[in-house]
Amino acid sequence: MAASPSSTLSRRKVLRTAATSAGALAAVGVVLPRTATAQQAAQQSTAATPTVLGKLIDYAAGVPRASVVKAAGYDGAIRYISHRRPGEEGWMLGKPLTIKETKDFALHGLSIASVYQFGRAESADWRRGAAGVVVHAPQAMEFHRLAGGPTGKPLYIAIDDNPSKAQYESLIRPYLAAFEATLKNNGYRLGVYANYPTIDWLVGDGIGEYFWQHNWGSGGKIHPRANLHQVKINATDVDNVRVDINHIYTQDWGQWQPA
Repeated sequence: MAASPSSTLSRRKVLRTAATSAGALAAVGVVLPRTATAQQAAQQSTAATPTVLGKLIDYAAGVPRASVVKAAGYDGAIRYISHRRPGEEGWMLGKPLTIKETKDFALHGLSIASVYQFGRAESADWRRGAAGVVVHAPQAMEFHRLAGGPTGKPLYIAIDDNPSKAQYESLIRPYLAAFEATLKNNGYRLGVYANYPTIDWLVGDGIGEYFWQHNWGSGGKIHPRANLHQVKINATDVDNVRVDINHIYTQDWGQWQPA
């Protein structure tokens, strides 16, 4: 999320002061040690970049074999628990997730996380606000259950957009708050797929427990609460299926295997 005017001014004041001080020291022949500056930069970089614990793929155009996924070095996948969009059925061959796929993954020691997204852009699920939960929540839970998904796990709900704060307040927040209440009443937890600002707003409002960050509108930053990060879309082919690549930042990212 963009910094507030007050925080920006305060940072500028600090930078001006630092620059003035450095100039004064240089004038009297004092040289600042480069090693200290390099160490500080390295520390800041380390603090800002979370440790990558593993890699996942996500996909909708087909279903790669688990043996090939594992051989390619991935730990599992984030998979759609939703219908194919009307008019796009021809290429969305990987929707929805099935028990056959989850059992294949489990057999090879791979895990799954569930994500729900039906519409996108102007037909995005969140555009109906809280009223849309009546339609989407039952489908998400049923597809998850049919694929062998257990209770107690998060279902990631997609905000595949770069929304304004007004859109968040009027539609997305009510949508996800109602979704979370419905999931909790049925023994599930809420995960959210969203960009940095949206995750930040949700954290501030106490909505959601797991977060999968995408890059659209994230300004190159990784949110400290992100469990997962979609680092590259349409990145490569695995078993002739085009996939996106994601980084894992936490031991618990909502993963599961069928019972």
